[in-house]
Amino acid sequence: MAVKEPSWWYGAGPHWQTAALAPIAQIYGAIAERRYRQATATRSAFPVLCAGNFTAGGTGKTPLALALAGIVREHGGTPWFLSRGYGGRLDGQERVDPERHTAAEVGDEPLLLAQSAPTVISRDRGRGAEFIARQAKPGSVIILDDGLQNPSLTKDLSIAVIDAVRGFGNGAVMPAGPLRAPLAFQAGLVTALLVNTTSLATTHRAALALPPELAHLPVLHARAAPSGDVMWLTGARMVAFAGIANPARFFDLLRSYGATLIETIAFADHQALTDTDARHLLDLAQRHGCQLLTTEKDAMRLAGSSGALAELSTRATTLPITLQFENDDRQRLSDLVANALARRRV
Repeated sequence: MAVKEPSWWYGAGPHWQTAALAPIAQIYGAIAERRYRQATATRSAFPVLCAGNFTAGGTGKTPLALALAGIVREHGGTPWFLSRGYGGRLDGQERVDPERHTAAEVGDEPLLLAQSAPTVISRDRGRGAEFIARQAKPGSVIILDDGLQNPSLTKDLSIAVIDAVRGFGNGAVMPAGPLRAPLAFQAGLVTALLVNTTSLATTHRAALALPPELAHLPVLHARAAPSGDVMWLTGARMVAFAGIANPARFFDLLRSYGATLIETIAFADHQALTDTDARHLLDLAQRHGCQLLTTEKDAMRLAGSSGALAELSTRATTLPITLQFENDDRQRLSDLVANALARRRV
């Protein structure tokens, strides 16, 4: 279900909603922690690497999962993605086939991941790992896209992605704030942190103050950037649209590469567009004489559509995103992966 996060989760200053929802947040956080501690986790036959985050919504987990897949290959392993399949209607365990499945069936993120490596969806991550183990060859590595707080599967390496600008929002647990569980509890679930910056400038690093609960963890820095040639963005007049957790980050990224955004249309995270939405976007582009541009995840939701949605899918340009690491941080991440794989071989 597509949901827009409350603006006051990240707004400056105190908000009455946070105070009003604090008792519910305390109960929610206690339940999340107890559920994790009381669960019996499955230990997969293969190493499990987790790309997660502390908050609801997007921070850049999928680009990290794709980066981990590349590193696994460098170490001689075969990556398999495991996803909950959020937004898809299929239940049980299913291997994603981009030629057959749609986002309505398996979710947009699994469709995107499946273009890079074998991908399985499963609400129960433990059963999903067992499903992979029955198909995968020796030397395979499971990469969990999200699921840091899921207790059903033991992880060998867990990286939490943090948005450098939004950080932890108001620091409260859902629904009073964006945290999925109390931060002190979540800190014990991760091996390292990846701060996803809008720029590698030190000003953005200074904007994020890590709380004491996370002070003991190694910190890596990277930023989301378009892959391949980006010169065409400079001076391009565009109508940009995105249905992701933080569409403003996508729009700011386009502007940072010189694009002129005549219109920006933000939809809810994972929102399935209607023909009316598609016609509106097509009309905007025609009226302004602009190019349509969207994210890879939005493009996945348009795949296999008909009518105005199919026309939108054809006319909209997609911007592939990759992670660019600061200094030697990709090597540091590679070392973390190598150590996790080595521990499983002992």
